[in-house]
Amino acid sequence: MLLPIFLIIVGFVSLIFGANFLVDGASALAKKYNVSDLMIGLTIVAFGTSAPELVVNSIASSDGYSDIVLGNIIGSNNFNLFIILGLSAFIFPIKVQSSTAWKEIPISLGITILLLFLFNDFVFEGTTYSSRWDALILITLFVCFLVYVFNQVKQDPQSIDIVIEDQMSFKKIFFLITLGLSGLVIGGQLVVSYSVEVANMLGVSKKVIGLTIVAAGTSLPELVTSIVAASKKNSDIAIGNVIGSNIFNILLILSISSFIHPIEYNPKFNIDMYILIGGTLFLFTSMLTGQRKKIDRWEAAILFGFYFTYTVYLVMKEV
Repeated sequence: MLLPIFLIIVGFVSLIFGANFLVDGASALAKKYNVSDLMIGLTIVAFGTSAPELVVNSIASSDGYSDIVLGNIIGSNNFNLFIILGLSAFIFPIKVQSSTAWKEIPISLGITILLLFLFNDFVFEGTTYSSRWDALILITLFVCFLVYVFNQVKQDPQSIDIVIEDQMSFKKIFFLITLGLSGLVIGGQLVVSYSVEVANMLGVSKKVIGLTIVAAGTSLPELVTSIVAASKKNSDIAIGNVIGSNIFNILLILSISSFIHPIEYNPKFNIDMYILIGGTLFLFTSMLTGQRKKIDRWEAAILFGFYFTYTVYLVMKEV
């Protein structure tokens, strides 16, 4: 048991360092070709924080582990919302911009409800597969979201702060990109393979492993980013990282996973989808209560406490 758990941890470390190396190398390469910081931030850096989920899901999808794919997406989004945002707001209450309160949070809520409908529409029709048509809908919405984000950031280019080494050699860039990609692939394979092995050894479902261990591990980059931002009182990055990641996970990562192989949907995930929708509604409601457009510590405590209770319930059901 100890060896598989150790290898899962090694996999997570490999994923995180791989994503960082890939972002550094790709950003330096883009800079050499005079790509703006704005575009680098919107594409390479944004993609980098989602790379662990993408690689893990791509491998799990190709291996036919649909519950790992769905558990990672839904579990990561719940972890982002309840734990990362909860801890960040508990460190320092998060003040939310009007555009985030009235646009990005409703967008996140809307696409989560859409996802629930897409999945259950297929269940009601007697088939449990999320097809490539679903993926096409999601990837189209992702392109629309990128256009929206680009227009938003273009109005405030200072909202992206990127430090890039200008004089990095092509040899070093190639080394970093190669190292990053290798780390992602090796880490993803370790996480998927040994998470399934641990699930079998413990007698728990792949659904629970995906919702808990895999989801928490692939969300570590977002966790570090948001907590550091909160400690520096940078509310925009703290909440923007969480909401943006949740949108990326559904629209981009799930669509790519479905393109690789149709995802078999387990209706038992509905309760986890309801929790995600409820948590997003709670976040939106918190904009109207207490100090308006601010996540207070008592609201953060509710988010954190609910997730802890929810996780205990998941595990106890399996025992």
